[in-house]
Amino acid sequence: MTPPQPLATVIQGSLSRGLEARLNPGVSVEDLRVGKFVVIQGQRNRFFGLLTDVTLETSNPQILVNPPRPEETLLREVLAGTGTYGIIALTPMLMLVPREREEEREYLLTHPDLTETQTAHTIPSQELRPTCAMELLPVKTVPAHFSQVYEARELDFRTVFGWEDDPERRNFAIGQPLDMAVPICLDLDRWVERSNGIFGKSGTGKSFLARLILAGIIRKRAAVNLIFDMHSEYGWEAASEDKHATTVKGLRQLFPGQVQIYTLDPDSTRRRGVRDAQELFIAYNQIEVEDLALLADELNLSEASLENAIILRNEFGRDWISRLLSLSNTEIQEFCEQKMGNKASMMALQRKLTRLDNLKYIRNTLPHNYIGQILDALSRGIHVVIEFGSQSNLLSYMLAANVITRRIHQAYVHQTERYLQSKNPLDKPRQLCITIEEAHRFLNPRAAKQTIFGTIAREMRKYFVTLLVVDQRPSSIDSEVMSQLGTRITALLNDDQDIEAVFTGVAGSQNLKTVLAKLDSKQQALILGHAVPMPVVVQTRPYDQRFYAEIADPDWAQAEDAEVLLAAQQAKFELGL
Repeated sequence: MTPPQPLATVIQGSLSRGLEARLNPGVSVEDLRVGKFVVIQGQRNRFFGLLTDVTLETSNPQILVNPPRPEETLLREVLAGTGTYGIIALTPMLMLVPREREEEREYLLTHPDLTETQTAHTIPSQELRPTCAMELLPVKTVPAHFSQVYEARELDFRTVFGWEDDPERRNFAIGQPLDMAVPICLDLDRWVERSNGIFGKSGTGKSFLARLILAGIIRKRAAVNLIFDMHSEYGWEAASEDKHATTVKGLRQLFPGQVQIYTLDPDSTRRRGVRDAQELFIAYNQIEVEDLALLADELNLSEASLENAIILRNEFGRDWISRLLSLSNTEIQEFCEQKMGNKASMMALQRKLTRLDNLKYIRNTLPHNYIGQILDALSRGIHVVIEFGSQSNLLSYMLAANVITRRIHQAYVHQTERYLQSKNPLDKPRQLCITIEEAHRFLNPRAAKQTIFGTIAREMRKYFVTLLVVDQRPSSIDSEVMSQLGTRITALLNDDQDIEAVFTGVAGSQNLKTVLAKLDSKQQALILGHAVPMPVVVQTRPYDQRFYAEIADPDWAQAEDAEVLLAAQQAKFELGL
């Protein structure tokens, strides 16, 4: 193999500000793009980093005063690389250190009487060099002057990001670098340990990114998923942004035996051709005052109305909404006189809560515990997608997501406490990942302190429940919640406040902001955080027929159409088999 040619030479820099490297002769600045993964070969260590900026420089300011004319090609060629040259800004992220050097240093510290000539003969070789092992460490120094900068090769990518078929890790290929066909992998075990976020402005493919990762979690069995599918994009077929295909497969089609769809709008779900979705209803006695506090803006509820709601709950218990809706004006007047309530606020609350009657999934009482049914499916490792159909307005979405999640979180807290007491592995809850869209509605600074989603984001993995938040306005999410997100996958953002919010709690993020602002509007994302060793820009993996064949259940891959399997499963269910 031909040895790689260096791109640039390190000339200055610091650990806090990054490095500057001068392009070597023959290397064009037009061949280098922001976000490129590079390798810097120091005297002892190998550094991995990102290219964060490109600058044009001259050795003499007079060249700029009288630049070569367009027809003076020879003069431009003479100046190139000497009088004019390019500078690239680099941000080192990781360093590959020979492990035996650390061991040798420790041995010498414990044997200070050894001289330099004695060292090579006295130190036991088995203690120093059992293998030529290298280890990746965070960057705590910089390479020396004139270290050479190289384009990263496939081995470098695999050294840092691993490979998908690693038997020791649940790695999932999320995409590849901008200029090389090498997989970039997420460590799914680390991904599900903490809450995570997928951000990007409208039209950048956030839902496709979320669908990719959710499919990887299902395939690798890293966790069980509960997905609040606001626009019916995850469970069954969804519209494709690819001009070569009108629709893309949903998770239920790829994993027919592992994914169950629940619907809050059965008519809409049937019209879309989903045959075996289960209906889901919520009763008034499952709605608490905290749920209404989240909906205060949507329902136009005042603080006085919420205070009267607490009075009603204290008097009537869980059935307080049904009782309120059945009260006449006279009964409300008598109640307020007895319980120190405010008649005007209570009547306003009654009037505004009648909007809940328009939601198709709301019932006065329920003979069946639907949320318990979902919890049972999750405990058996069945992934659950909750479709909203025509009930996808914010009022409907926020109410259902908050009520269901609160009940499930309570069950997980009880199960975790039982597991901590018994220490029995059979009592350990399955790791649960809850996916929500329009996350800023649940996690804005006011709501995050009241909703169950804010509680989950702050608790992280204490109770084996984490969030995957999908949103286009990260600046509207509470900064405390943003700082708790373990991994962030960010497509293009234009708003400065949104870009600033994505890097909340990230040290040395100034250079990464430049990288994020230069992404393409489609199929490109910056990944940073707990599930990757270092920040990296990727061309995201296509969600197409090839992906279906690689990721889906083997039964699906062998069938001509996933609907064949679904029809067979439905027939068995109806026959009681």
